[in-house]
This record gives sequence, C-alpha cells and structure tokens, in this order.
Amino acid sequence: MADRLTQLQDAVNSLADQFCNAIGVLQQCGPPASFSNIQTAINKDQPANPTEEYAQLFAALIARTAKDIDVLIDSLPSEESTAALQAASLYKLEEENHEAATCLEDVVYRGDMLLEKIQSALADIAQSQLKTRSVTHSHSLPDS
Repeated sequence: MADRLTQLQDAVNSLADQFCNAIGVLQQCGPPASFSNIQTAINKDQPANPTEEYAQLFAALIARTAKDIDVLIDSLPSEESTAALQAASLYKLEEENHEAATCLEDVVYRGDMLLEKIQSALADIAQSQLKTRSVTHSHSLPDS
C-alpha cells in the first residue's frame, strides 16, 4: 500500500483527470452558443443531449474525490507534530502492543490447556467405548 503522500498525489491527479474529462464532455455535448441573437437552422434542429446527466455524474465524481483529498490531508501529521511527539506516540503504541501480546499469549496458553483437557477426555471416551464394545462382543458370542 502506498504512503499517504502518494495516495494524496494520486487523488489530485485523479481530480485533474476528472476536471479534464468533464470539460471535454461538456465541449462535445454542449450546444453551441449563439452570437448576437443569430440563430441558424443547425441550432434549432439539434436533438436534446444528455448534458445534464453528464454534469451530475462528473459533479458527483469530483465531489467524492475532493472529499477523499480532504480525508487524506487531515490524516497527514500536523506541523505541531515534532519528532519527540511522534517518538512518544510510537513508544505508547509499542507499550500497548506488548500488553496486547501478553494478553494473547495468556489466551493461547489457556486455550492449549483446554485443548489438552478435551483431548484427554476424548481419549477416555474412546477407551470406554472400546471396552464396552469388547465386553458386549464377548457376551454375545455363543458358547461352544
């Protein structure tokens, strides 16, 4: 995964692409402008075009990309964030990580102990079933 600055640059490039595409589509689909109230036969006979749909589509894309850019900018470290503050934050995160690792080790140990108890109980059940089957099997054999 790319770092935040690369993501921000990609989002800005995407926004620029969207602006260029929106302008190109509007130029392609937009009706020609009239000069000095002169109407030509071509202007009157032009069919309706989906300019409104394109405008809504590009407006939504541009707005979403702008929001993404805002989120990325807000996630960047602030100017007040010094190396000492970042180091302290990392130290605190490391402590939390060690605490979580200790808890995880404890849970894994308890799980292993429980697994051993279950396996022992299953082995006892299997032995009991084998004994029961052998006893019932020997009683069901006819005497010769």
